Amino acid sequence: MTAQGKVSLRALEGIPDIHPGDDLAGILIENLKRQNRPLKDGDILVIAHKVVSKAEGQIVELANITPEAEALELAEKIHKDPRKVEVILRESTRVVRAMKRPDQQEGTLIAEHRLGFICANAAVDESNVGREDTVILLPKDPDASAHRLCARLQDAFGVRVGVVITDTFGRPWRLGLVNVAIGLAQVPARIDMVGERDAFGRELSVTMPALADELAAASGLVMGKSDKTPAVLFSGVEWQTCDSSAGQLIRPQQEDMFR
Repeated sequence: MTAQGKVSLRALEGIPDIHPGDDLAGILIENLKRQNRPLKDGDILVIAHKVVSKAEGQIVELANITPEAEALELAEKIHKDPRKVEVILRESTRVVRAMKRPDQQEGTLIAEHRLGFICANAAVDESNVGREDTVILLPKDPDASAHRLCARLQDAFGVRVGVVITDTFGRPWRLGLVNVAIGLAQVPARIDMVGERDAFGRELSVTMPALADELAAASGLVMGKSDKTPAVLFSGVEWQTCDSSAGQLIRPQQEDMFR
């Protein structure tokens, strides 16, 4: 079980725009104290990666990028800014697919990010950056970022908490976007229910809910793109502290039937 019958989630309002070098953990702690909402044992804070990336300076000015031959070739094929394509390639280990539909003004690169995530444009994004001709990258090590935030939160409130860092990904064979976990601290990536029984007594043989992704997806309900609410507090989730990593949610290459 991952819930105690009732789970609550609410966005933390009043978080200011984040800039490189800002103390994000301190800002979150101050916000919680100002709202008279100290963290309780078992609370989980789900945080959009962009505020983490901004605080860590993972921002690239396209004016400083000189595209190389591969970027120029791909940019022409999919009608995308070659400087942005160059940044995508630098963040990637391989390009899975480059395509542009006739109804699209700009095409898409599906790439394998250096952290192992397969997503559009290697998660290089221009939304909510705050400046033109600027893109934002994933944190260099989202798990480490989550652990640093988690340690500060636990020190401040003296309780056991978890942290999930998210990004918004598309999904193969389904339309629409959802938040997924890209960095974890203490929260299990998955819950192994193999050997347990369903409501009718049938033994479960492959059931393994992706708890971190479930939390990430649920946070999207109150983490609007234009609402400036990049952190969501979950209470009432039942979980056990563990040494987790978002990499535990990536399917191994030997299990990829479409590679």
